[in-house]
Amino acid sequence: MSKMTFSRYDVAAMLTFMVYAFGSMAVPMTLVPLSRDLNFPLDGGGMGLAGLLQIARAAPMVAAMLLCGFIAGRWGKRVSLGVSILLMATGMIVAGLAPFYGVLFIALLLAGLGEGVIEGLATPYVQDLHPTDSGRYQNLTHSFWSVGVLVLVLTAGILLTIGISWRYILIASGLAGLVPAILFLVRGRKGTRATAASTRSNWREVLGHGRQVVRTRRFWLFFAAMFFAGGGEFCLTFWCASFIQIEFAGTAWAAGAGTACFAAGMFVGRFFSGLYVHQHNLKKLILVAAALSVVLVLPFPWLQSLWPLFILLFLSGIVAGPFWPSIQTNGTTRIRGDHTMMMILFSCAGVPGCGVFTLLIGVFGDIVGLRMSFLLVPFCFLMVFLLMGKDALDHRRERLGNTVGGAVNGSLPKTPLTTDSARS
Repeated sequence: MSKMTFSRYDVAAMLTFMVYAFGSMAVPMTLVPLSRDLNFPLDGGGMGLAGLLQIARAAPMVAAMLLCGFIAGRWGKRVSLGVSILLMATGMIVAGLAPFYGVLFIALLLAGLGEGVIEGLATPYVQDLHPTDSGRYQNLTHSFWSVGVLVLVLTAGILLTIGISWRYILIASGLAGLVPAILFLVRGRKGTRATAASTRSNWREVLGHGRQVVRTRRFWLFFAAMFFAGGGEFCLTFWCASFIQIEFAGTAWAAGAGTACFAAGMFVGRFFSGLYVHQHNLKKLILVAAALSVVLVLPFPWLQSLWPLFILLFLSGIVAGPFWPSIQTNGTTRIRGDHTMMMILFSCAGVPGCGVFTLLIGVFGDIVGLRMSFLLVPFCFLMVFLLMGKDALDHRRERLGNTVGGAVNGSLPKTPLTTDSARS
């Protein structure tokens, strides 16, 4: 296995995922005091409104992702990422100053526009930097999302416990985005892969790449898997702190510690997957992780103590962590087409999955309680297992068919692992 090498732009990408996590987690972590101050308390029927805040982020994120291929074609990935980080940061700062729910909602719409470009372009940008064995770099870079979650929830838990306002946490999460934005916007040396990643293209090329990808049947299987993977992962991330505070009468510190357990597990899962799981083993990783995720999350509604919950959250994070980068990267090896457009469209499934299932848990939480609504999470992971299992069976049949065909013709051709079959 080759040695991994990193540049300044790798650092910028890692920090981008970190501050992206700050923006994503600042509201969930402060949701209980925030909802009280802005007059939609969670224990007073406000869970649906709380879940709607994720839709406020998800809807503009999807709109931005659908356009970010054109944005990157016009200004290049590097500049587009730098500007989008500044947009996300501005939204979070405005959210921290919001006097009532409507302003908070609009601020998250603004932040969501920036986050959509980040979500759409950060992963293919890393792919451009490391076109060979990209799965390792993707998992390692995405692990900094978990680092960001870990830092944010522990810090916020301490600050809320000692009486610091949730507003300062949201504002600080926005200001942190200035660092990676500057790293991206300051131009590097010509001739580097980072410069190549800024190559522009016209809108006709972008549309052509999109049409080629969506006409492939296998793409929709991975698209659906990303939808459910995003839903399962982010429901745990978004609702964990509120679950602990409402169902276990936990403090803000306990809520932060529980969310940190899940984030730490995600970091471990992504970091070590990036170090040790080779590209051709990503499918096995996804299937094993999906099966274990169902088993580990299913008991959540019936737990009565925080310590078993913390342990299961950590283990759930380990197995759920690699889903997002691994499904995306594995999809680029199984589907013929432009990898940038493919990853953008995959994220267009994952982000709505986050929003839809976060909202559903809030709606069901108002009806049947937050505990039982958590059964949506293992359902999401079960769907990932079934969808990726189908692709694994299809791949096995293709290989057997090619082997038999090669034997009939007197030769055994190599099976292309990086392209789609003619039938797709």
